[in-house]
Amino acid sequence: MSKHLVIVESPSKSRTIEKYLGKDYKVVSSKGHIRDLATSGKFGLGVDMEDGFKPNYVPISGKKKIITELKKEVKDSDIVYLASDPDREGEAIAWHLKDALGIKDNQYQRVLFHEITHDKVIDAINHPTRIDDNLVRSQETRRILDRIIGFRLSKLLQSKIGAKSAGRVQSVALKLIVDREREIESFQPEEYWTITSKFEEFDANLFQYKEEDIKLETEADCDKVLDSITSDYKVESISEKQKNKKSKFPFITSTLQQEASTKLGFSAKKTMSIAQKLYEGIDIGSETVGLITYMRTDSIRLSDDFTKPAYQYIIENFGKEYTGYIKKSKKTENVQDAHEAIRPTSILREPLKIKQYLSNDEFKLYSLIYKRTLASLMADAKVNQTTIILDNNDYKFKTTGQVLIFDGYLKVYADYESSEDTILPEFKEGEMKSTDRVEKEQHFTKPPARYSEAKLIKEMEELGIGRPSTYAKTMDTIKERGYVVLEDKKFKPTDVGVETTDKLQEFFSDLINVEYTRDMEDDLDKIADGKLIWNKVLDEFYKLFEPRVTNAFSDMEKKAPVETGDKCPECGNPLVIRKGRYGEFVACSNYPECKYIKKEEKQEVEIMDCPLCDGKIIERKTKRGKIFYGCNHYPKCKFASWDKPLEEKCPDCGKFLVEKNGKIKCSECDYQKEEK
Repeated sequence: MSKHLVIVESPSKSRTIEKYLGKDYKVVSSKGHIRDLATSGKFGLGVDMEDGFKPNYVPISGKKKIITELKKEVKDSDIVYLASDPDREGEAIAWHLKDALGIKDNQYQRVLFHEITHDKVIDAINHPTRIDDNLVRSQETRRILDRIIGFRLSKLLQSKIGAKSAGRVQSVALKLIVDREREIESFQPEEYWTITSKFEEFDANLFQYKEEDIKLETEADCDKVLDSITSDYKVESISEKQKNKKSKFPFITSTLQQEASTKLGFSAKKTMSIAQKLYEGIDIGSETVGLITYMRTDSIRLSDDFTKPAYQYIIENFGKEYTGYIKKSKKTENVQDAHEAIRPTSILREPLKIKQYLSNDEFKLYSLIYKRTLASLMADAKVNQTTIILDNNDYKFKTTGQVLIFDGYLKVYADYESSEDTILPEFKEGEMKSTDRVEKEQHFTKPPARYSEAKLIKEMEELGIGRPSTYAKTMDTIKERGYVVLEDKKFKPTDVGVETTDKLQEFFSDLINVEYTRDMEDDLDKIADGKLIWNKVLDEFYKLFEPRVTNAFSDMEKKAPVETGDKCPECGNPLVIRKGRYGEFVACSNYPECKYIKKEEKQEVEIMDCPLCDGKIIERKTKRGKIFYGCNHYPKCKFASWDKPLEEKCPDCGKFLVEKNGKIKCSECDYQKEEK
């Protein structure tokens, strides 16, 4: 009989933790959430609005078996440790586990694993807590809000304009993208010119005339200056200033996603997926251990347990002069300080020492996190900045130089932050410099740039929209829904994205906007702190929201389907393009009187000879549009593969190779072709 049962979310995490706790503990996984709102009741919301917004929870599809297995494990245990992730979502999962598995109050403990290392896991087990009902209510309120808004607005948009979905956060993020696109479209470029004097060892730019900033709007303005200056320039002033170049804070979720995007080219989804693996545990030969702390956080705090050995590491490896100070952020609103920043679990696990145990992408992300954390505790870099002002008939030209005199934190972070020296020649005040090379150049002001994924996440964070756990999902959703496309790694709204935004703003401008979404996030935080009652917040929202939806169903104009130009072969009415569950299809415009649907002409794409018979492997699609590969002799031949088969044979076992996620692998054994 197992006396101690620990339930975590992830199977990989369960294996790591079980090694730490020993034979008296059994660690099992719920594989994430086990229940969600039903799709029954009014509007299919799974929420009883007339009974204080009482939620109706049902097992998630495919989770009944897991629930049955967990109930058996609970029955065979004296005490159950609910160890889902240490955030609001994890707190809700712990509550659902307790409720669905029938765990009694005196039978459970809540434990929080902020990092998956032996000592921290043992410490968490020895210092358990209880489920925080306020955090659960906050998450529950968020889920109900998202369900009401998502279901009601999605159904509205689907019926009126054929858009796929709407959401509390995703629709505001989309609005930011659409608003930026309109700024770009309406932007009127303004002409301006610059004048640069080019000397043998440096360039100097015109910036003033008689101590007043000069603005060159036309070529004629430039020509007037050029007619007024000579080839001789007097060194009017030399100023030197030492400046400190401060290192950045350690990573929080949003800044990790931003930096991984700009420095490593990772999407937010990819970054969080890799970070999850690093957090849950990696086999590094001598042990299986979590390499970083929990990766969903908006706190920059670092614990004494980490900073003390980190400072000692800095002294021993770089010298005492490289030690810095703990940075304090002025930004305290909306910060959930239960967590630390994202940091390595041990400063001694240097990236190069464990590189052999990590994939290429894992190594890149771990290196970034490790070096950013270490750099945040190191001294400022110091630069000497020199500014030279040259005078030519009262026209002032400026040149600047910068020399790094102490690298400080750049000793470890230089790979991610450039700091190039610009060395000037020796100058003396009053001396003359000469050049006949003076260039004028035309410029035009540029519109604001489209949002990259990193910039959009930064904007959302600064505006208070969403939370650390939502950014990656939001980015993914607006792409999957076809609301945006990526051009040069920047978001451009599609026609359907613009139309969706416009319709939502026409009927819900007071609800789908930055201010309302930010205020709702504040209310959710207050529920978590016990300062607001959850169903009162929902009641106020619903009384404002539902009348708007009812009005929109009545007044929003339905978009006419696009005609194909062909006639229906059965009744002669125009054929139109309609949208269904599995994509677009062509049907009669006289539906429901005429139910004609044009059959899709299937174009078979042959891939290779079938390895099982004399047929051909062709590219097929499921009803939902997912591509797979099967034999054209089906059902006589049952060959099928999600991965694209190749004619090339495996050198180890002789079976055919497949292409999966850009890599070539064997369809049977563990062989993987090395990349050139």
